Amino acid sequence: MHIIHHTIKPMIPEKLQPLDELAHNLWISWNFDAIMLFIRLDYDVWAQSNQNPAKMLGMVSQERFEQMANDDSFIAALNEVYSRFSAYKNAQPWYKGSYKDTIAYFSMEYGLDSSLPIYSGGLGILSGDHMKTSSDMGLPLVGVGLLYRQGYFKQYLNPDGFQQEDYPENDWYNMPVHQCNDKNGNSIKITVEMAGSQIVAKVWEVKIGRASLYLLDTNIEDNIPENRTITATLYGGDKEMRIRQEMLLGIGGIRALRALGINPAVAHINEGHAAFLSLERIRELMDNEKLSYQEALRTVQMTTIFTTHTPVPAGNERFGTDLIEKYFKSWADKLGLSWNDFLALGREDPNDNQEPFCMTVMALKHAYYANGVSELHGHVSRSMWKKLWPELPEPEIPIGHVTNGVHPRTWISYTMLELLDRYFGPRFYDEPTNLAIWDRMDRISDEELWRTHERRRERLVAFARDRLRRQLKHMGYSDKNLIRADDALSPSILTISFARRFATYKRGNLLLRDPDRLIKLLMDKERPIQIIFAGKSHPHDLPGKELIKELVHFSRRDDVQSRIIFLEDYDMTMARYMVTGSDVWLNTPLRPLEASGTSGMKAGMNGVLNCSVLDGWWAEAYHPEIGWAIGKGEEYTDVELQNDIESKALYDLLEREIVPKFYERGRDNLPRDWIQMMKSSMKYIGSHFSCHRMLLDYSEKYYFPALQNAQKIQASHYETAKKVSVYLSKLAQNWAHISVKEFTTNAKPVMTRGELVEVKSKVELGNLTPEEVLVEVCHGQLSTTGMIEKPKRVPMHVLSKQGSLVEYGVSIQCEDTGQHGYAVRVLPRHEDLPHPFLPGFITWA
Repeated sequence: MHIIHHTIKPMIPEKLQPLDELAHNLWISWNFDAIMLFIRLDYDVWAQSNQNPAKMLGMVSQERFEQMANDDSFIAALNEVYSRFSAYKNAQPWYKGSYKDTIAYFSMEYGLDSSLPIYSGGLGILSGDHMKTSSDMGLPLVGVGLLYRQGYFKQYLNPDGFQQEDYPENDWYNMPVHQCNDKNGNSIKITVEMAGSQIVAKVWEVKIGRASLYLLDTNIEDNIPENRTITATLYGGDKEMRIRQEMLLGIGGIRALRALGINPAVAHINEGHAAFLSLERIRELMDNEKLSYQEALRTVQMTTIFTTHTPVPAGNERFGTDLIEKYFKSWADKLGLSWNDFLALGREDPNDNQEPFCMTVMALKHAYYANGVSELHGHVSRSMWKKLWPELPEPEIPIGHVTNGVHPRTWISYTMLELLDRYFGPRFYDEPTNLAIWDRMDRISDEELWRTHERRRERLVAFARDRLRRQLKHMGYSDKNLIRADDALSPSILTISFARRFATYKRGNLLLRDPDRLIKLLMDKERPIQIIFAGKSHPHDLPGKELIKELVHFSRRDDVQSRIIFLEDYDMTMARYMVTGSDVWLNTPLRPLEASGTSGMKAGMNGVLNCSVLDGWWAEAYHPEIGWAIGKGEEYTDVELQNDIESKALYDLLEREIVPKFYERGRDNLPRDWIQMMKSSMKYIGSHFSCHRMLLDYSEKYYFPALQNAQKIQASHYETAKKVSVYLSKLAQNWAHISVKEFTTNAKPVMTRGELVEVKSKVELGNLTPEEVLVEVCHGQLSTTGMIEKPKRVPMHVLSKQGSLVEYGVSIQCEDTGQHGYAVRVLPRHEDLPHPFLPGFITWA
């Protein structure tokens, strides 16, 4: 059937034209006064459109448009919001640098707003907040992702409480995205060859304040039906679909930026999905700049940042060699690599022919800058990937950490923001990187803070009742039984929320281990609690679905009804109600399986107190003044024992600390101690776990050094990369001849603090010169196993030379008491290497 199609746009009166631009820029997602314009325009249509401003404009009647165009109050509000939007776009941001090139940020999913459902959970929400904060700070950064026709699934429960999935189609012509066209008005398209097929993708843009996110879409007529489904669903399909999606994201993403006239001088790979982009960047440099593979590789390594999010080996994407051969055999030829050398790019042990191809390994081998997403996750990641640097002590493995953060104006409720804006002053909006402004929390009166929080709890309860009523209705409950939803929860009871992905390690049922103890807490006549659960399980995760079913069944018991509920289809809208209206945010993962987590940060900034296992971000954030810790950070080998101990610890906290503190009121009925904890939580979490702090860290540690490398390489016409490549080739040929011949100290068996220890060493350098190596002493206190803990590095200097034998020396002052150890090693040294820790190039005495 031949169909001729065109797009129909709403006819918006001239006075209301700014609404169209606002509806298509996700700046409105963190500016409630902008959203209020759409609610005022037509509340019923706003609800029918599922709070999607772009879709809503096509649903509003022409009569209503004309009516509001003549409403001077509405026009005044619109002009005020639009002038603030224009001021935001034109203001001088934090970033005042002059880099003409771009940091390209690649992620598989983006959680920006409920009107753009192309996210599944934490990784996507983080990417969305990353883009919003980049806009606030004016960083030279663009996002790259995929435009999923169905996005992630919508969850609903069957009458037995078992999770079912629904995959609604996204209508991009009624969403805040628009096609990218060339100057002739034609769609910008790119192609990626996959196993002999040419896959064509169209490029769409999402505007996020000052920033742009570009999304690739294969659901176009240029592709055969099979290839149109590559961007059908997020995390859907089998391994072959995954490798095709990841090729499109990485290889296609770089090509899309080129087609748009953007030079991705630096790439930030957010999780391993996009790691194939390094191959495309190397191929480009070999084809366009006539670099050798090694020269192109060095350029890419010096300008790539990789963030790993997964603290368990099984969670890292791996492909069998058969799939890699099907899709990448031709790439090995393009890059001039033997097939074994190509497979080695994704293997921890290049000699193990049975090892699958790991995307995380590939990303680590192509990025000189790598990080985990919390301090604890940095430790876990160094331990997980230490095989790639077999000669290095674990603390020195070059994987750092940047603890995640959240975008405050997206996640703090608008009523709380009004309060903060009033007391913090205009700099809170105008200078989001001014984190010290959170110290002004103490200016806010207890009465105002508590009144604002109680309004949020009332709204959460009203929202939960409405959602529960709809939930029960589609399950087939009678009108008589729907009254249960109207009675559910209370707006004045201590409210605990648990909302996250339902994977077994997150232990959503930990509170159910002692039902009698829980029921006693729920139904206490004077000091009751109530609990709201929400979250999706992966469609193939049956144990996770059983957890949800167990909770739903428990919530239906006659002795707990109305005090414990499970809300289906957890999304950004529900999250906003829960992180702003709860009293306690509960988190119970098996340590150390949560890389970071960010929902607790959102709750904490709203004055919701965290009660969590010391895992992820909470391991570094926890202080007794801002929340509660379940356990003391212990790790167990017996999971059943751990569940037993930590569930009892949680009941103890609730009974002895949390419930009494919440209900202890003065004559003014204010829980003063609780409010003090709220203030401490908001002050500390607001200043330390804002996404602006996170991007300040990324900029200082990774973005600016990588941009400087890119600038230097381009200014030298790739001579910098060529020099590094020549240097590393020389190392490869000569490193085996390096040896530490002699290593002595003048240390006595017992030394006194303040005395100097002379360390000397004779090193055979072969054909290398002293300028090409770094000889250093690693020293520090010895552990009980005789290893140096937290080694300090001190470079040694040349004392004398005899041919290729060089004597080095250095004096070290005795400082820390206890048993002290010294070791000498040789490392590479080159001014253009970001760090000297290169696999295969380290020699110890």
